[in-house]
Amino acid sequence: MSLRYALLLDAGFLKYQIGSAQSPMDEKAVLAFVATVAALPELKDMRLHRIYFYDSKPLGDTSINPIDGSTIDFGKSATFSRNTRMHEALCRAPFFSMRYGELHQQGWELKRRVLNKAKAAKLAGIGAGDIQPNISQKGVDMRIGLDIASLTLKKHVDVIVLVTADSDLIPAMKLARREGAQLFLINLGHGVKDGMREHADLVIET
Repeated sequence: MSLRYALLLDAGFLKYQIGSAQSPMDEKAVLAFVATVAALPELKDMRLHRIYFYDSKPLGDTSINPIDGSTIDFGKSATFSRNTRMHEALCRAPFFSMRYGELHQQGWELKRRVLNKAKAAKLAGIGAGDIQPNISQKGVDMRIGLDIASLTLKKHVDVIVLVTADSDLIPAMKLARREGAQLFLINLGHGVKDGMREHADLVIET
């Protein structure tokens, strides 16, 4: 019987690796990436169990700019439409299982260009266009860790193929290996931390 593998995709990380500001990641890019991974020689003759896609549903709330009182409607943004469309498409794609975290706005912050300016001169006259919502993602790394543990302890798969740069997952990686599963880490040209390399059976350079 061939070995079974599960592919775990950290969408927040993947968006920066296969997408850009000019060409943001969409469902076509995700499916093309999955096909590339499936064709890797390291996975030859293995059988796919399932693809787990970890992302937060797009923020659909409104928020008030504290400087000029203007309203931002996140639900009418291009990002909201694109990510909603991507999630709906991937839900229907073969072998995909969606895992959703949550997005929260935690106040406002200065835009990067304003912060860079502050290094050279004291800031003065901050305007409404100089700040942006501070949005954070919650719960994704926890869900990845739980799935690694569940897939391993229940013997659903022999190999975990992980696409992330989140070193908080090292304890889950260690658990998988202790329980007899192999852990493959996909390197997309980013810097892989020593701890993640140490607790991966194989780092696949793509």
